[in-house]
Amino acid sequence: KDIVFGGWDIFPENAYDAAMNAKVLEKELLEQCKEELQKIKPMKAVFDKEFIKRIDGSNVKTGKTKMDLADQLRQDIKDFLKNNGCDRAVMVWCASTEVYTPPTAVHATVKSFEEGLRNNDPAISPSQIYTYAAIMERVPYSNGSPNVSVEMPALQELAKEMGCPISGSD
Repeated sequence: KDIVFGGWDIFPENAYDAAMNAKVLEKELLEQCKEELQKIKPMKAVFDKEFIKRIDGSNVKTGKTKMDLADQLRQDIKDFLKNNGCDRAVMVWCASTEVYTPPTAVHATVKSFEEGLRNNDPAISPSQIYTYAAIMERVPYSNGSPNVSVEMPALQELAKEMGCPISGSD
């Protein structure tokens, strides 16, 4: 009663159906929490085929810039907290592994990163957009994948400025 789960996915199915399709967890285990998982319907996700090439989905956000997408994520966070009566949130990245993104000049400072978001810099990955949105909303962010996000100097700088914990890298 004291915790609510939500998230984004490129597929529109609820969490139970998505988990059954993925076949990562045993069916018997999923059946134990079927009712709760069926209530979790994903928000549209930030997705870029340049970073994840083997899957595609229809439940994706659109925007003119990567900053537009970050702003949409920030609004999702605000709406989720409000609609679910939450006092706080934590974001755990557990999406598909992206193509490796080496640090570039756009990742050096918050200023360069935000400029890159506004200019659709191709070196900014979806996981980095989620990291940025979470930090901007002061939502602690944990990277549960090998994607490069919390390691980027700009996002570490922003986390320090915002007093927002970040962690992870599988």
